[in-house]
Amino acid sequence: MLQRPKPTDSEADLLREQEQFLTSGATSAANVVRRPDKRRGETGGDGREHNRENEGRKRDVVTIEDLPDQLPSLTPAPPKKSRFKANRVTFDDDAEERLDKHDTHISAVLSRIVERDTSSTPVSLPTFTGMAFPKVLHLSFCNQVPLSSAGGKKSIFARHIAAQRLKEGKTPLYCAPEAAQTPELREKNLSPDASMDTDQRDAAVSGSRLVSGQGLGGPYSSGEIMRIHVENQAKLEAMSQSEIIEEQRKLLTQLDPRLVDFVRSRKAKSVLSSASPSKQPKAKSSKENVPSESYLFSAVAGLPVKRQKEWVHMDKLEPEKLEWMRDLPAPKKKGTKKAMQARFDFAGGLIPPTEDLPTHLGLHHHGEEPERAGYSLQELFLLSRSQVIQQRTLALSTLANILSKARAGEYQSVLTGSVMSTLLDAGLLFLLRFALDDSVEGVMSTAVHALKALLVCAEDEECLDCTFSWFHGIASFPLLPSAQEEEGDEDEGQDETMKEAAKEKEARKSDHDVARQDTVKGLLQMKLLPRLRYILEVVQPAPGAVHDILEVLIRISRHSSSSQVLDCPRLMETVMSNFLPNSWTAASSPLTQSVYGVPLASAMKLLRVVATSGRHACARLLNSLGVSERLSCLLSAEPSELLLEPTEALRITTEAYRLWAVAAGYGQACKLYIHLYPALVKALQSVHRELAPSDPLLSLQLQRILALLSLLTQVTHTAGCHQELQAGMVSSQGEECPPPPPVSWGHVTGLQALLLGHLKGLVKSLDNPVQKDHSLVLIPAYLIYLEAYYYQLSKQVQYPTLYFLPVCVSIKLMKTFQVSSSVVCNGPSSQLRPDTIPSLPGLACAGWRAHLGLVVSSSPFPLLTGLGLLLETITGIHKGLSYLINYHQFGFFFSSTSFFLCTYWSQVPIEPEVAKHASLYHQVALVLLTWLLPGSEYLAHEMLSTIIFSKDFIPEGHSGGPEAVELGELKLHEEIQHHPSPSLQAVGTLLREACVQLPSIRGCFLTHLAYLESSVLVSRDALLCCNPWINSHLLPELTGPTLPSDWPFLPLVSLYERTGVSDGGGLAVEQLPPGALQAVTHCLQWLLLLEIWREEALRVIPPVAKLARLSCVFLCSSDLFLEKPVQKLTWGLRSRLDSLDLNVPPPGLASFQDLYSALLAQYEAVSFGDRLFGCWVLLPLQRRYSATMRLAVFGEHESMLRSLGVTLEQLCIPIERFTSPPEDSLPLLRLYFRSLVTGALKLCWCPVLYVVALSHVNSFIFSQDAAAQEVEAARHSMLRKIYYLTDEVLRNHLLLFRLPHQNSATGFEMYEQLPPIRAKRLESVLGLRDSSDDKGD
Repeated sequence: MLQRPKPTDSEADLLREQEQFLTSGATSAANVVRRPDKRRGETGGDGREHNRENEGRKRDVVTIEDLPDQLPSLTPAPPKKSRFKANRVTFDDDAEERLDKHDTHISAVLSRIVERDTSSTPVSLPTFTGMAFPKVLHLSFCNQVPLSSAGGKKSIFARHIAAQRLKEGKTPLYCAPEAAQTPELREKNLSPDASMDTDQRDAAVSGSRLVSGQGLGGPYSSGEIMRIHVENQAKLEAMSQSEIIEEQRKLLTQLDPRLVDFVRSRKAKSVLSSASPSKQPKAKSSKENVPSESYLFSAVAGLPVKRQKEWVHMDKLEPEKLEWMRDLPAPKKKGTKKAMQARFDFAGGLIPPTEDLPTHLGLHHHGEEPERAGYSLQELFLLSRSQVIQQRTLALSTLANILSKARAGEYQSVLTGSVMSTLLDAGLLFLLRFALDDSVEGVMSTAVHALKALLVCAEDEECLDCTFSWFHGIASFPLLPSAQEEEGDEDEGQDETMKEAAKEKEARKSDHDVARQDTVKGLLQMKLLPRLRYILEVVQPAPGAVHDILEVLIRISRHSSSSQVLDCPRLMETVMSNFLPNSWTAASSPLTQSVYGVPLASAMKLLRVVATSGRHACARLLNSLGVSERLSCLLSAEPSELLLEPTEALRITTEAYRLWAVAAGYGQACKLYIHLYPALVKALQSVHRELAPSDPLLSLQLQRILALLSLLTQVTHTAGCHQELQAGMVSSQGEECPPPPPVSWGHVTGLQALLLGHLKGLVKSLDNPVQKDHSLVLIPAYLIYLEAYYYQLSKQVQYPTLYFLPVCVSIKLMKTFQVSSSVVCNGPSSQLRPDTIPSLPGLACAGWRAHLGLVVSSSPFPLLTGLGLLLETITGIHKGLSYLINYHQFGFFFSSTSFFLCTYWSQVPIEPEVAKHASLYHQVALVLLTWLLPGSEYLAHEMLSTIIFSKDFIPEGHSGGPEAVELGELKLHEEIQHHPSPSLQAVGTLLREACVQLPSIRGCFLTHLAYLESSVLVSRDALLCCNPWINSHLLPELTGPTLPSDWPFLPLVSLYERTGVSDGGGLAVEQLPPGALQAVTHCLQWLLLLEIWREEALRVIPPVAKLARLSCVFLCSSDLFLEKPVQKLTWGLRSRLDSLDLNVPPPGLASFQDLYSALLAQYEAVSFGDRLFGCWVLLPLQRRYSATMRLAVFGEHESMLRSLGVTLEQLCIPIERFTSPPEDSLPLLRLYFRSLVTGALKLCWCPVLYVVALSHVNSFIFSQDAAAQEVEAARHSMLRKIYYLTDEVLRNHLLLFRLPHQNSATGFEMYEQLPPIRAKRLESVLGLRDSSDDKGD
């Protein structure tokens, strides 16, 4: 018997068993089926199964002995055959052979030929004329024959023949009898109204219009059709008119009314366009049967033109097209409340719906509303993808104008929604990117202009240029959307693996998703920079397109993407070689057609913005791209010697000075200062000569002088650090230290006297009305330079004695320039707000020149800033000079500058006159502290260190403030006439202790702000102008203020984040970290001080946010709230919480209900009946707040009612806030009743909620208001159960409750007996009257 192989069998055993199996001839358990090879044309048939089986058996035999010793040669395998090869079309064989192969005999073709029946076709012989040759046809005949008479759609020659035969009174050769025509052909030959006109059917045709004869075969089909037609005609003639009308009525009743209306409307329309000869009377001559050209055009009424003889091929009447030649209907004059689609003209202006514009403006088109002029956004999008170049260009240009006006905010008052958002959501970004890939230069230039209108705001750039010469004006914020900041905040707590996964996810985002969050980033992902480089390098467009491209690159660089601009292959090289060459020639004509090979100010500004991004980028520009040589070439000569237009020469030299100032702000390009020192002195000496009031380029001259002063200021700061860096390099001993700059202090000392003389002349010119305006523009820059000079002079090892001249100039300037600071703060309310979107942020400076603000020439802001800096520096060097200035008189002029507050007020000597307003200064400092933006961390640190926690600026602490608070508390307690909590009487003492602990409080807050240390150091280097240590003039991303508005709660919130968790009230640690109690105490002391003496500073924080943050006292530990200092301070803050709006989620929390659930769980776990914690839990249970929190207490946390022992005297809140108005939530009333009846709520355990539950249940059961059946049934049920209660005390409380009373022993008053109304109500519910009557009987 054959056996199956075993796992232990060897190879020899397997071969032996195989031989036994084959010799036995037994059938195998499984058959090997070979699938047919379709490529070889094999098919699976039953006849091959046996051969296939034998073949499989042969293949299964393995003979090791016959195995050759050598490998077979690698001969090519046989070619594979395809089953489709035979069906392929090939042209290798001869065409004659293929014909002979398929067509064996000519009969195969002739047998399929069917002869057409021509028995009914009329035969017309040619007309015999007396002429030798036929008359030649003229083109004029074609214009005289309509399409219907020519037999449908025919060629021009066929219409010539038809016109000739109609003129001769003969039937056209191509016109078949009506019976032989198909319905489709007859539909073309006959007008719609002719098919419906039964009166003229005989005169129109000689055959039937209804019976086509389709399907009839044989040679006599045409005769059969005519016989049927004659029979029908005989029946109609035999019928009277009334019978015909009756049959028509029956037919109409059987047909669909909509079909009948449709046929009648078609007949009515066809009357105008019909030109059939059947409409002409029979008695007229044959000439009159041919329609004239005036008839063809008069058939469509209202056309403004008539056909002329010289118009070629105008004989065909097309009513659908001729409809557009009618006069347009007048637009609707009546207003409508329904929103209408916005339409724009080519300049981007919005066209009112009722405005009737002339058609020659080109604003009317074949759209949905032809009577309205203008183009909608949808139509412009469609037009921009047209195949006609002019249409694409026109659409893109119109979109660019619309974007410009939308940025200016001109559509906000007339359009709903944002135009910018609508366009971007519709795919404008992709439309413009596709248009940039167009092969036509005009389309590319227009697309670049539209892209510039989308990205660039000219007003923003002008504002940034105007503020460049201000203090710290070189720095600017990156124009990034806020969405990126939120994503960055989410990634802070992730490890490296999670961050890499997030980066991969960001890289996989589609262009649409990226552009929706960040427009500029989306464009960069769409390879915008290489395309712009190609346009500049290869296409070389017109000057306007070049300027637009450079402005787009500037906007991209302000997006913190300057590194991508700098790294784009050949982009910066193209800009440098074409628009900032080392040499150029003067233009041959003023109207140049190209800007290539000529220096451009926009190109220099692009370099300046790129250099602002960082020290490394600036060094690459100076060294690798040869910017230093360009600066030397442009600034070594006067603007009039640059072979440029005067306007462009002034602009490019101004931008060159600004770029140099940015480089000097890093301590770079200082050798250039030494080389160009004579040119700089020459430019300074010519300042007064260039300030002619009649000069048309005065504004450009002023900007050039301001840029020069900014350069000198930065060079002065860099030179002032030379000694410090020189000494640091000696003492560093191998540590990293920046090298000293090549310019030293001796290189800059010679300019101070010259610039000080300029300042004196400008101050004197303030009395001249003609020179006052431009003097006020220049004075701030001179003041900032002098401040830099004296500040760096004080840091030198030896410096000479200062003169009083700068102080005298400053005092005279302050007395001369008396202006209200409200001009700085208050802007007009009617200013248009620009249309901005989150993915494309801007500075919102649209229309800034026409309104009062910080940047206009009349703004006092730059002057006050420069003057404050100079006074602070001088008085810091020479303390005795501070007594020459009346700080109280001038202090309010500087109240708008936070830098002056933290650096100047800290130096103010506290004199009696100044101390009177110290509290006002302190309030202003508290407000400005939360206004400081990123980049001002050093200012915030200085304000916290000097002003905020200074005893001198909190005079209430040592002038009877605590005592006044105590007297106010005592008076309040006498008025409310009940015994307050002992903790509330110690508020004055707590304030006194807080004033003593102010230094410790300051140290506590500075410790918790230690995470800002690196930002403080960077901000300090930038604000103090330590140029060699500055890495970038680009400020941090604008995510919000430096300090949050709730910074006074910072120690408390930080402790909660480290120790407490909000899910379930558990604790993450068993004990508090060291110093936690002291930090919480200092935080609560500072909060109590602000709540009582600086209430305005905390008004920006909503009361519900205060409650949520103070709740951290109870959530961060199990026993922190039991500490005495914390208890007293929290009781004092608890009395200040009122007017809560718990329906609005507190800032930083999803909902207040979640926080309250955590508080309830924590109270159940660790409170031990603490009265403070109990009052905190009771606060949100007032009647005016949501019933959700009361349901949570009486439902999920009913066990806490046993330990919530807060009395009515300790509550500090009127009990009426809990009991009035009556409760209307039936589930909550049932919970109240259940807790009372089951004994879960008792007066001795929870007095407050016991009174609350009694009040609401009593009001509910005795309510006389009409209610739903379910509510009424619940009232009856509760009243019956109360009446049959075995607890007499509870039953009396529920039935005889009158009203709550806090001074009562029980907390409420009771009736001695039920009032009549309530007794009657009880009897009606219980049926007591009926039962008493039965007993009497």
